[in-house]
Amino acid sequence: MKEPVVGILVGGGPAPGINGVIAAATIEARNQGWKVLGFLEGLKYLEQGDAGRTIDLDIPDVSRIHFTGGSILLTSRRGSVQDREVCKRVVEALRSRGVEALITIGGDGTAGAAARLAACAGDMLQVVHVPKTIDNDIPLPGGLSTFGYQTARHYGVSVVQSLMEDAKTTGRWYLVVTMGRNAGHLALGIGKAAGASLTLIPEEFGEEHLKLTDLALPIEATILRRLSEGRRDGVVVLAEGLAERIDPKELQRQHGMERDPHGKIRLTDLPMGYALRKHITESFKERGVEVSIMEKLVGYELRCAAPIPFDAEYTRDLGFGAMNAIATGNENGIVCRHMGRVVVFPFDHFADPRTGTTRIRYVDTHTESFLVSTRYQLRLRRKNLEDPEERAKLAATARMDEESLVRRYSPVLVMDR
Repeated sequence: MKEPVVGILVGGGPAPGINGVIAAATIEARNQGWKVLGFLEGLKYLEQGDAGRTIDLDIPDVSRIHFTGGSILLTSRRGSVQDREVCKRVVEALRSRGVEALITIGGDGTAGAAARLAACAGDMLQVVHVPKTIDNDIPLPGGLSTFGYQTARHYGVSVVQSLMEDAKTTGRWYLVVTMGRNAGHLALGIGKAAGASLTLIPEEFGEEHLKLTDLALPIEATILRRLSEGRRDGVVVLAEGLAERIDPKELQRQHGMERDPHGKIRLTDLPMGYALRKHITESFKERGVEVSIMEKLVGYELRCAAPIPFDAEYTRDLGFGAMNAIATGNENGIVCRHMGRVVVFPFDHFADPRTGTTRIRYVDTHTESFLVSTRYQLRLRRKNLEDPEERAKLAATARMDEESLVRRYSPVLVMDR
């Protein structure tokens, strides 16, 4: 009897733990008598009807890869199934290789593509998606983190801790910009765990659009408070998604700024760290206060890190769950770990009914977790300006009169908790 065939592909950016999903799904598939085809670079070639870029996967090929970062199937943001004709071409390409079921691993874009493939294929193809992103912005049930996030945070904390020591040794400040297009989970998780001087995320700013000064002022206030206490060093963590909220002209965005295959601006190309460094340095210099500031982008070095035990174990559950759902004839959908079980939710479970796209999980700034984060940061607080002795000390450090000091920094106090 001919073996049924399951295909596996990876789309979007890397995240620690991808290989764990591939390994577990392959092991379970082979144990249940399925042949496994790994499609290289996601939908990039399948979109063109090319189903030849594959590797056969067997247990010896994958038994130890759950310890490794990256993706043995590579990954790509290329390829789209928005057009129905393209979608049919992909399904036909898969079927030409005998694929009866498909496991996709990726973020919201790949999840959307998986849902469209399932709808387009009907009974010809079963599709199960495994969600991943280091941004942690997919609304998984029970508040569980997306796989890859915990590892990215772990290594991000190590980087920030090292920078904190460097800052103390050299007497300078670092502005660390972390990945996170839509939400500030990764920045907040890194900043809170590392004990950064200040962490800023998009969710704490209510305005739809921000000026550079909206970000510069709280950073400047934190640096001033540290200077008044006799310290010239610190680390500020910023979510890269803040850059999209700033007037492009303030970041000197060029007309031809590169976009990714989905039409989104590459946030790593936006010079937010540099613009803030320049703005804050000049602001202090105008008053005769010398500060040394450097910017640092932290992101790409986190995406292919070897998964920590949490993600190595977590992804084995997800890979098993995806293949088990296929082998038992479960409905198409997204596999998650929920209430101690591995379950498959329908594709539309995470969709925004207005747009049809995956809902974004934002940081809830009304929780105790966020409150703890801000409490333990070196933000300029109301009591610092209300206390006559502290106010006088801050004014002397800033080389301003007390009235000007209060007028300049009062706006950042509304974020005080």
